[in-house]
Amino acid sequence: MDLIYGETMFASLLSTGLVLPHSGRQSAQGDVRSHLTVEAAVTHDGREDLRVDLLVAEDESVSQGQPLMRLRAAPGIALVAPMAGRVARIDLHPGHRLSQLVLFHDKGGDRHKFETKGAASRTTELRVLLQESGLWRTLRSRPFGRMPRAGETPAAIFVMAVDSKPGAPAPLTAIAGREEDFIGGLDALSRLSDAKFFLCEPQGQSFPGQVPAPVTRLSVGATHPQGLAGFVVHRHFPARADAPVWDIHAEDLADLGSLLSTGYLPETRLVAITGDALRDSALVRCQPGADLRGLSQSLVRPGPHDVLSGSILDGRPAHWLGTRERQVAVLERTSGPDARHWFVGALKRAATHAPIIPTAALDQALGGALPAAALVRALASGDTETFMQLGGLSLVEEDLALADYATGARPRLAAQLRAILTRIAVEEDAA
Repeated sequence: MDLIYGETMFASLLSTGLVLPHSGRQSAQGDVRSHLTVEAAVTHDGREDLRVDLLVAEDESVSQGQPLMRLRAAPGIALVAPMAGRVARIDLHPGHRLSQLVLFHDKGGDRHKFETKGAASRTTELRVLLQESGLWRTLRSRPFGRMPRAGETPAAIFVMAVDSKPGAPAPLTAIAGREEDFIGGLDALSRLSDAKFFLCEPQGQSFPGQVPAPVTRLSVGATHPQGLAGFVVHRHFPARADAPVWDIHAEDLADLGSLLSTGYLPETRLVAITGDALRDSALVRCQPGADLRGLSQSLVRPGPHDVLSGSILDGRPAHWLGTRERQVAVLERTSGPDARHWFVGALKRAATHAPIIPTAALDQALGGALPAAALVRALASGDTETFMQLGGLSLVEEDLALADYATGARPRLAAQLRAILTRIAVEEDAA
């Protein structure tokens, strides 16, 4: 499958990247419809080790936004109900590690109201509200790509009003008509600390409202991977173990503004459903943790298919919509024995453990931000010192998904990145 380069020799770095072929995976366009699935769940994201104390029991009725559990290591941080309903099932692994808490929807259910007095102007109250309402979990801390720790103070905060992933819904579309909520959330979060504050907008577009004085506006290219937080952070404020950097999606910030003004959490988020197994793509507003089969069932063509939470590049097979995901990819599943063909054999041999040869495509898949050869060597050898010197602490798995696509690397670069980040995190925690 050919890749199209997103940069000419003298073009700006803002256009560096790769354009994936159409291949039937059209972007979702048209009218936005609402779809609350019958079931939804609160889950871990695959990397999180969430040890929790439950606040509810099976068969109990809960309100939308009601705290369902608290983290054992940080009791002030709650995970809340994505919709009003009845607790259908609670699955915990040994050590009270969360697997999933499943809810059945209650159309006539209530909404939980939070106390917001003083939170918009006082940092302590705002931090408490973020943690109590579950919005703390929408923040992502770099290095390591995890939820910020309860007392963590960022050196910088990046608000992502751009997303270059193939098929991703435009963040500015997600907050259209919610400009006051967005400004309210922006103003409040910018007061949380003395951190540098950046609003990242797509090149040629900008949020129409006036932003608070401490906020620096950045124009970000639309060619993938330019619109990923990792590369923006790397260029403008690289993350360090002693200087964490947070990023947050523009719609989550608008949710904070809505919470501050009303006391209620918004019930839905904008999600794009795309993929080559669909009759049509769609933009829907659904609850967090929505049932992916329920979301996509009416759009799928007959035949075997796989449903991913996330994009076609970095999505993973899942039952429920991921914590920060705003895409569902529904892909055709190939069946039967592999065709006997020289090209199939060549692809299989290329996927075996072998050195990756740095190419122009790999450079562009890294957005022109990091030296491809040096980064690949550091990841393969587990060279933490070189990795940190190159700026790798600003990256998480999604930032290397396009490089994995371009190279067909085995083991995957994203997996190597997570391994080296985990090793550094263990060393930092032990220090």
